[in-house]
Amino acid sequence: MVPPLSRGSCPEAGLDTDELNRLVPELAGFLDPAPHHPWCAGAVVLAGRGRTVALHEALGWAVRYAGYDERADRGLELPAAERVPMRRDTVFDLASLTKLFTAVAAVREIERGTLALDAPVAGYVPALTAAAAHGITLRHLLTHTSGLRPELPLYELPDAPARAARLAAEEPLTAPGAERCYSDLNLLLLQTVLEQVTGRPLDRLIADGVTGPLGMTDTRFAPPAALRPRIAATEDQRRPWGKLDRGPVHGEVHDENAFAMGGVAGHAGLFSTAWDLALFARALLDGGAGVLAPASVRLLLGGVDGPDGRRGPLGFEVDQPWFMGGLAGRGAVGHTGFTGTSLVLDPATDTFLVLLANSVHPSRTWRDGSLPRAAAATRLARAAKG
Repeated sequence: MVPPLSRGSCPEAGLDTDELNRLVPELAGFLDPAPHHPWCAGAVVLAGRGRTVALHEALGWAVRYAGYDERADRGLELPAAERVPMRRDTVFDLASLTKLFTAVAAVREIERGTLALDAPVAGYVPALTAAAAHGITLRHLLTHTSGLRPELPLYELPDAPARAARLAAEEPLTAPGAERCYSDLNLLLLQTVLEQVTGRPLDRLIADGVTGPLGMTDTRFAPPAALRPRIAATEDQRRPWGKLDRGPVHGEVHDENAFAMGGVAGHAGLFSTAWDLALFARALLDGGAGVLAPASVRLLLGGVDGPDGRRGPLGFEVDQPWFMGGLAGRGAVGHTGFTGTSLVLDPATDTFLVLLANSVHPSRTWRDGSLPRAAAATRLARAAKG
């Protein structure tokens, strides 16, 4: 049985109250125009240590704008009565945080012996001709060392067979293993492998093997229309800044390739809440309770010695100050998502931080770095030292 999380005070979590109490006011400052527009319309932040959630707050608006005026570079404000306030249980488009769940699904198959980390992916899917020619392995995909370019406009192709053929033929730009280049294509290829070897779609693999066992009841791909009132809006997606002319996006996946794939993709497409992500983080910090064996968690998070020394994490980023702030430096792992989402797990202090924001609402042109993410993580790091 997966140990539950509980809400508690900073002393109960072993965190400094004064330090953690500064986190929300600091974050609120980023909801004010600085200098021309806010970093995001709203956010939900959650922080904890051990199995105690000491902070869980909502700020600002889940839906604030009806659209975006490109010429004036301003959001088209909804009337006050039509705006939707952010709530602690607001559901967010996780964007690239989806990659973490695809990685866990892959490690589950490695644990079962269905997949091997250093096996060529073409051994599982011979149709991946470019991967076969260059010897791309699962490890290359999970560590972004395949040499593949960051993305492809698969959404421009007419159907799933055409997208699959384009992806299979994509040649790496550099030799696999030579350098790291973050790429959505890695996780799309991994999705192809997972679905081929298991005979099951990715959304079922993640629901049955990860989110279901952890009790993540608000986490899913392609959320139903009935959930839309709880979902934070993303972008007024139009050309030239967007890649598709969709208009305001709310309740559907923001990523164009994931949208073209029906909302289910290895790199993007999951929707979730801060509490659900805390359950995910806690399970990994607890050694994979309910999802993975402890040895598999060590493999996932980078704690296993390989032939060439200590390997990095699979799917996760490690010790990145640009969004982990003061938590970086001792093996903290996590990830960010284009829509404004982030997750950090710090095994050294047994802490976890979830920051979910709608920073592409009303336009991706308003995205302005990760200073709020780093500031929140630094505040949690200071609280953990108290």
